Amino acid sequence: MANPNLEHEIRLWLAGYGAIAGLDEAGRGALAGPVAAGAVVLPKGVGLAGIWAEVRDSKLLSAVKREEMAVRIRREAAGWGVGEASAQEIDAIGIAPATRLAMQRALAALPLRPDYLLLDWVRLATVNLPQDSFTKGDRRIVSIAAASILAKVYRDGLLVEVDRLYPAYGFAAHKGYGAASHLAAIATHGPCPEHRMSFSPMRG
Repeated sequence: MANPNLEHEIRLWLAGYGAIAGLDEAGRGALAGPVAAGAVVLPKGVGLAGIWAEVRDSKLLSAVKREEMAVRIRREAAGWGVGEASAQEIDAIGIAPATRLAMQRALAALPLRPDYLLLDWVRLATVNLPQDSFTKGDRRIVSIAAASILAKVYRDGLLVEVDRLYPAYGFAAHKGYGAASHLAAIATHGPCPEHRMSFSPMRG
């Protein structure tokens, strides 16, 4: 697949929009910890150069590369924000609504109000802004790819903190996903407060 490009941002800039926010999530499929979201607004009219030529779907990058790129994205974006929904919120309302909630919180954290949204996978029906949703948007659209990196780096940092609170589970290594070592730890110790009780194997 080709690398992310600015096709959709350019289309919207030419249509008169100025602050186009790309959004993506991290941690939707994990067994523990929050679901996180990033929102990134590129400088209007920016070219496919520098960090914007380098961003990729966060899952295709090493942890070290993501950390380095996140610093540059935060420095060079016109605006950025991150948000999260906790494991308890996921259990209360479900993972899809919690993902949208995390995205709304990322939008609220932006220092400027966007006038158009480009989203990976979801739509935000309760947000009164024009928006487009894309399958694999993080592999196609620069602002969404940048948001995926911020979401992933933010969430990974949270799971490292969770690991210090609950060291028996190895959260720093697997970030709450269903690794064999994580499943073995759940079987041995039972769930901790960061586990999503509505997810298997916690729900039985």
